[in-house]
Amino acid sequence: MIRLDRLLVNMKFGSRKEVQDLIKNGEVYVNGKIETKKDRKLNPTNDKVVVLGEELYYKDEIILAVNKPIGYLSANIDPMHPVIIDLLKEPYHRHDFKIAGRLDLDSQGLLILTTSGHTVHEITNPNKKIVKTYEVTTDEIIDIKMLNRLLEPIKILDGNNDSYITKALEVKLLSDKMALISLDEGKFHQVKRMFRAIGYEVINLKRIKIGKYLMPNIKPGEYLEIKKDDIL
Repeated sequence: MIRLDRLLVNMKFGSRKEVQDLIKNGEVYVNGKIETKKDRKLNPTNDKVVVLGEELYYKDEIILAVNKPIGYLSANIDPMHPVIIDLLKEPYHRHDFKIAGRLDLDSQGLLILTTSGHTVHEITNPNKKIVKTYEVTTDEIIDIKMLNRLLEPIKILDGNNDSYITKALEVKLLSDKMALISLDEGKFHQVKRMFRAIGYEVINLKRIKIGKYLMPNIKPGEYLEIKKDDIL
């Protein structure tokens, strides 16, 4: 249960004073009736709330699978670049989403957004060993023997330029310059650094799968609401 005015503040209808004015002025309906009590307690998952003609969309947890376009930051706000949150339209634009596993500015593909910090932890905690699969395009024709070297322990650098040993769980050659790689880690620029270690530069990186969830055929910038069971 939550107070009506607190709910509307959380859903970004304005400051506490502004939402209290909306309630006072009869702009808020609860279950089809005007509600003028700011301290009205309600259950937003069951009670229908309409503000200025907009019905609130509320769940205990919302999870979105987004096809991140190149040129968008995996962030909520940035002064220089468009961010993934900018893509969200009604009814999701009023929720505070967290990003479960980021992608570089010049990378694309599957991002998971969720309103639950617990779910972010389940997906990103290294101890959980959630597998991610990437489609990689390189600058040169890939030698299958070199690609298979990624299945063996290989030394690369992390985000602090400290060396560590890693290896792929699975690799697959798709075409002359394209391959799949699956990992259960998510170090800084890990895929690019692994391919560089065997002599290739990655010119395009696309994440296509997280856990059980394979990204559907949606265009860059599009998204779908999914369930946690789809991923974990």
